[in-house]
Amino acid sequence: MPTPQTRTALIAGATGLVGRELLAMLLASPEYGRVVALVRRPTGLQHAKLHEQIVDFSALPADTPDLRADDVFCCLGTTIRVAGSQAAFRAVDHDYPLALGLLAKKVGAQRFLLISALGADAASNVFYNRTKGETERDLANLRLPALWCMRPSLLDGDRAESRPGERVALVFGRAVAPLMLGPLRRFRPISAVAVARAMLRCALGKGPAPGAVESEEIARLGEA
Repeated sequence: MPTPQTRTALIAGATGLVGRELLAMLLASPEYGRVVALVRRPTGLQHAKLHEQIVDFSALPADTPDLRADDVFCCLGTTIRVAGSQAAFRAVDHDYPLALGLLAKKVGAQRFLLISALGADAASNVFYNRTKGETERDLANLRLPALWCMRPSLLDGDRAESRPGERVALVFGRAVAPLMLGPLRRFRPISAVAVARAMLRCALGKGPAPGAVESEEIARLGEA
């Protein structure tokens, strides 16, 4: 395993709800000496470890020395409402992560961590869940050295974009969360900070073996 300050992380979706929390953690982590953020536009962030690469996720660059990484974190995601159509949603939540997985394989990454969703199932009749499941399945078929698919429940945090439906669901979810016990615990809203922390801990060997990580386990891993 690389010694402290020699690992390189590559993160996509660093300006999103979970991504910006994870980026801050990666930059603060002594295990990483370099953090590459794939972004569509400059973030304006300044840090000695941070290297931004402006990309088009529909046409990621081929293997280059600048993109070599030990760990790849995929925090890409949208909603059908924001994307505008099912096809546009699928591009962001399936095609872009798969392209990132192919890039990770080319650059020799040892660990790939994906934000998926509770209920992800390639055989689901629900388009959202089916797309998430197909993304997990197609990434698994790439046979990456290690793949974690994080399946959080409704994400809790301050989004830059407006998602009225999620805000309503969060108000309700927070109110009833104490009543969600036993098998229902996995449906409790989960903070973006907890998801980011759980991803980092998995990458550093402080979490479960590669595979699907359900929301309740994410919450446990993400405790401060």
